[in-house]
Amino acid sequence: MKKQDLLLCVLVLIVLLPFFIPQTGAFDLFVSVTRNHAYVMAFFKFAVLATLGEMIALRIREGVYNKPGFGVLPRMVVWGFLGITITMAMVLFKNGTPYFLSSLGISNVESLQTVFSSSELSWGKLGVAFSVSVLMNSIFAPVMMTFHKCTDIHILDTGGTLRGLLRPIKMREIFSKKINWDAQWNIVIKRTIPLFWFPAHTVTFILPPTFQVLFAALLGVALGLILALSGGVAKSK
Repeated sequence: MKKQDLLLCVLVLIVLLPFFIPQTGAFDLFVSVTRNHAYVMAFFKFAVLATLGEMIALRIREGVYNKPGFGVLPRMVVWGFLGITITMAMVLFKNGTPYFLSSLGISNVESLQTVFSSSELSWGKLGVAFSVSVLMNSIFAPVMMTFHKCTDIHILDTGGTLRGLLRPIKMREIFSKKINWDAQWNIVIKRTIPLFWFPAHTVTFILPPTFQVLFAALLGVALGLILALSGGVAKSK
């Protein structure tokens, strides 16, 4: 383990340790702020954690956490706004899925809505949580992940600067010439979504609300890491 890896591990330990010491009240504060300012916290959680995942992926691929043109700050901005949309999607699908299931005649909407309020694990709760995860990741995730890939390529093309991030994204060129669609479809969408995100978000929705917050935040690291490792940067020129 190199010095930079050791420093990262120490930093992560320092940040996470207060959450496991009840006397500090860090976890309660984190939950309280997240509950009262969900979208602001979503911005900062994903800006930090998903970008950290991308930096770890860069370390795995190239041996460094950052390099010229990588664009840590632009990536944080993009991930922050994506974090807001992910939080919106979780609210929409968690509340909308029970109505959808009810429309299929599976059960009445009242019982499906209240299943999440119970702290006990049941087959009903597991089924609803899995349904929410499948619908959210099937409908929302592919669009979000593809948009992220476009912004990823745009950041690299503009030198990894905040000013470059503000330039118009050349969507037609990126879609037709620069996205590695073989990796984007066969790995990012077809494999990681059903094999990782379906079960990961099912776990998220069956956890008690206080643990959902922390688990969802940690998944931000996994999201950045998986997309950076599996998506490919672009087609070879």
